[in-house]
Amino acid sequence: MLGIYILRLMHEFAFVFAGFAVGLVVGLTGVGGGSLMTPLLIFVFGVKPHLAIGTDLLFAAFTKMGGTVSLARPRVVDWRIVGQVAAGSIPASLATLYLLQRLGPANPATQTLMTTTLGLALLLTAIATFYKAVRGKAAPTRIAPELIDQATRARHWALPVLFGAVIGTLVTITSVGAGAVGVIVLMLLYPALPLPRIVAADIAHAVPLTLVAGLGHASIGSVDWPLLLKLLAGSLPGIWVGAHLVHKTPDRVIRSLLSMLLAYAGAKLISI
Repeated sequence: MLGIYILRLMHEFAFVFAGFAVGLVVGLTGVGGGSLMTPLLIFVFGVKPHLAIGTDLLFAAFTKMGGTVSLARPRVVDWRIVGQVAAGSIPASLATLYLLQRLGPANPATQTLMTTTLGLALLLTAIATFYKAVRGKAAPTRIAPELIDQATRARHWALPVLFGAVIGTLVTITSVGAGAVGVIVLMLLYPALPLPRIVAADIAHAVPLTLVAGLGHASIGSVDWPLLLKLLAGSLPGIWVGAHLVHKTPDRVIRSLLSMLLAYAGAKLISI
C-alpha cells in the first residue's frame, strides 16, 4: 500500500518537474511552452492529444500573463500591433473551436488532424527557432522614439489580420505557434521594429489568444484542470529561474539543440 502511494506521489511530482523544465527553457529562450509541453504530455505521460492541447493552451495563457504585465510597465508593448494581429487571430480561433466542437475533440479523425497539424507546427517552430539562433542578432535592438509610429505600421492593414488568422487557427488546433512562429511573422511584418518590442508584442498577443482558445477547449471538455495546476506549480518558478540565467547561457547553442528536438518531435507526430 505504501509503495503504491509513493509511486502515485512520484507520478504527481513528475508533472510539476515537467512544468519546471519547460518554464526554465521558456525563460532561457523565449520559445513558447506549447511547442515543448504538448509533445511532452503526449509522448512521455501518455495524455490524449485533445487534452494535452487544451490544457497546454491555458498553461501558456497563465504563464505569459506575468510576462505581459512586466513588459507593459516599461511601455515596451506596442498595443497597436497586438490589436491588429488579434483582429485576425481571435475570430479565427473562435471559428476553429466551433469546427472542433462539431467534429468532436475525441473523434479519431479529429485526433489525427490534431497530431498531424501539431507535427507540422513543431517542424515550423523548429525552423523558426533555428533561424533565430543563426540570424537573431541581425534585428535592430533600438529605434528612435519619433520613428516608432512608422515602424508599427504594416505595409498593408490586411497583412497582420491575415497572418493573425493563420496563427489563431494553428494555435487553437495545436497549442503551438504563438511563440517562435509569431515572432518570425512579426519580424517579417514590422522589419524596422527592434527585436525586444517584437518579442513583447508577441507575448502580449499570445495571452488573449491562448486564453480564448483554452477556455474554448475547456467548454468542450478538452482541459484537465488538476493537471494544469501541477504544471503551473512547476512552470512559474522555472520561468523565474530561466529569466535570471538567460545572460549566463550560450543562447545560440540552446536554440540550435532545441530546434533539433522540436524537429524530431514533429516528425514523430506526423508518422503516428
